Amino acid sequence: MMMDIAIWLFIVLLVVAILAGAIGGFFFARKYFKNYLEKNPPINEQMIRAMMSQMGRKPSEKQVRQVMASMKQAK
Repeated sequence: MMMDIAIWLFIVLLVVAILAGAIGGFFFARKYFKNYLEKNPPINEQMIRAMMSQMGRKPSEKQVRQVMASMKQAK
């Protein structure tokens, strides 16, 4: 009788621990990802213009849009 209770208690605690870990991991990963995106924002048109200007080129709007489209397609 006591052995059955101990086994059920172990199973319940194991399930609770797994659920708590999954929920905690979700919120930790979410916070980490938000902080990462703040520090390293995804590339935008302004960044592409700056890179082309540093290479000594005056980018046209068409070139910038082509680069953006190719990057979106590569994802």
